[in-house]
Amino acid sequence: MATMAELPRAETDESIPLRERLKRLYHSYLLRKTIKALFTIWLVITLTFFLIRLLPGNPVELYMNQLIVQYSMPFDEARDQASALFNIDLEQPVYLQYIQYMSKLVRGDLGMSILSPGATVAEIIARHLPWTIFSVGVSLMISFVLGVMLGILMAYRRNSLLDHSMTLFASIFSSLPNYLVGILIIVWFGVQLRILPIAEMRGSLSPGMRPHLSWEFIKDVFFHASLPMFTYILTTIGGWMLAMKSNTLSTLEEDYVTVARARGLKDSRITTAYVGRNASLPLFTTLAISIGFVVGGSILIETIFRYEGIGLKLLESIQRRDYTLMQGIFLMITISVVAANYLADILYSFIDPRIRLGGHD
Repeated sequence: MATMAELPRAETDESIPLRERLKRLYHSYLLRKTIKALFTIWLVITLTFFLIRLLPGNPVELYMNQLIVQYSMPFDEARDQASALFNIDLEQPVYLQYIQYMSKLVRGDLGMSILSPGATVAEIIARHLPWTIFSVGVSLMISFVLGVMLGILMAYRRNSLLDHSMTLFASIFSSLPNYLVGILIIVWFGVQLRILPIAEMRGSLSPGMRPHLSWEFIKDVFFHASLPMFTYILTTIGGWMLAMKSNTLSTLEEDYVTVARARGLKDSRITTAYVGRNASLPLFTTLAISIGFVVGGSILIETIFRYEGIGLKLLESIQRRDYTLMQGIFLMITISVVAANYLADILYSFIDPRIRLGGHD
């Protein structure tokens, strides 16, 4: 009988060679995904910084042209006024501007808006971002829930009139650009039929309305967000319907569904516990990725309806060449998209361990 001294010692970190430890660290799925996410964010930030400065014109030049054209101001006077108004040195080499920007960014400082003196980029984003998260986020969840329910119904009623009509509806509206649907709503229901008060529905709140917890405030919020939300839902629900129908038809052919029916389980039980749950599982990954794009919102939709979200603010900053505000908004969009993809990968790796292992035992 082996004594305690003869038993093999447990493998510790000190006994593992450095090369083996680095190999195990490299094969860590979570670490690889984390490094990839951070590298993607840095790469997008860098590309955005330099691409923005390749745009024709800069805030100083645009403001000078405005003073010269509208007020017939001499060039030297317009240049002096623009230089005094904007606290930015565009004559500095671009690489030095990049180093300064990154040094502030690692400290959490997004900088000051160039065209809104005294307002920080973080304040502007915090003021407009909630409206986009509300309108696009609520619309996404409504379209997802309705799309899943209608997709299951289409699969169970396949080849019926209901199935064909819903499939036609989903195919048409999922292929139409959302900005085109928004324009048609304004032209038909706002201008020609005069059903909708388009002018009154502009903005995120009515003039004089302050955020507070009351029924009047809630009604006002939904009143102004109704058209963007309706457009989002109408142009996204078709994709969820078609995807859920396809997944449901595949799930209905699985053996465990046949066994459940043979056991005499009710159709409602089979639909909820077996078919619906397994058919909708792949869609949750797509939903997690779609959530990341909520921050970006829709620039065109918010512009068409003049909804005061982050998308409209991004378009204004691009038109006026507000470099720091553009960089801050693009940074928020990048982080949200990368984080959503990162969480979707991690979630799916726990659902299916084969993805996490990746062939490394």
